[in-house]
Amino acid sequence: MLSFLLLTLVLFGCASSNQEDEVVSEDAPSGDLAPLEKKTTVVIAEDGAASGAGFYIAEEKGYFDDYNIDIKFTTFANSDDMLPALAAGEVDIAGGVSTASFFNAIAQGIDVKIIADKGHYYDGNSYFSFVIREDLQEEIKDYSDLKGKRIAVSSRNAVDDYIFQRMLEHAGLTEDDVEFVLMSDFGNMLAAMGNKSIDAALQIEPLITQGESQNLHVRFGDATDFAPDAQIAMVLGSPSFIEEETDVSLRFMAAYLKGVRDYNDAFLYDEGLDEVIDIMTKHTALKDPGVWKKVGVTGLDPNGEMFVDDIKKQFEMYDANDAIRGDVDFDHAIDTSMTEKAIEVIGRYER
Repeated sequence: MLSFLLLTLVLFGCASSNQEDEVVSEDAPSGDLAPLEKKTTVVIAEDGAASGAGFYIAEEKGYFDDYNIDIKFTTFANSDDMLPALAAGEVDIAGGVSTASFFNAIAQGIDVKIIADKGHYYDGNSYFSFVIREDLQEEIKDYSDLKGKRIAVSSRNAVDDYIFQRMLEHAGLTEDDVEFVLMSDFGNMLAAMGNKSIDAALQIEPLITQGESQNLHVRFGDATDFAPDAQIAMVLGSPSFIEEETDVSLRFMAAYLKGVRDYNDAFLYDEGLDEVIDIMTKHTALKDPGVWKKVGVTGLDPNGEMFVDDIKKQFEMYDANDAIRGDVDFDHAIDTSMTEKAIEVIGRYER
């Protein structure tokens, strides 16, 4: 009986501790959750991509510090090395894009969690969209006018290919109606525009803006014309980090979303824009603050929400192309529970 009572007290104490740990308190440095008792390092695989803005802003503005979290950025040469490290818990958080190889890794037993948005389109100002040669503006006025044209796309059976196929569908064209040019380097697309070896390209910022300034190409419509709900990139989490280190991962996600909200305030509402641009120039390859005010920026959802149905549609396209080797259990691979719990703590962003 004594042993039973002691066990009951221990279990009750642990439960109470966990409940208290998640109580929102204005006295906490963050204004919500208490900081971790021990400083904890969270390792993020991030290579300076603009879509990592939430990480950079949260670090520079002290949101991670408020929770006693120390951030360590690391890089990998390719996702083939990064995904196993993430699955093994050597990396806690990473960014990922939809590709056949990504889904094949999951299908073959690499266990990673898709947990939050890391890149989508802003209506009318997409950061990843089609451009046409500057001298073809009078000839190409509608998507259907791309028939017979040479179109550069950076990859096959990846999100780039998916966006390309969505455009063709919107235009009422098939791939047989155009000339697909596989060009893995976005920079080479600029040169190809200059020597007129291609007519159009699925290009990315800041090269879209750079090409416009050099009179090499012009934006052609906007990717939201045909793919408004495209999920370009996702935040990935280690299963052990999301499912076992819940006290850390909850605070991490709360801090990350605060950074994303500052990003949205800056680029959509011009609030704190100069400060955010300073952070972006520090952490990314784009070092010109003036260009940051011109480019179409990566869409980042302030509540971390993803277009889950679109992720599945991308998988289905790769599968139809016979590029998938195995099945993916999306109910297992997509886990938004920690993101949803963080929203319960910090509240929804509504503007």
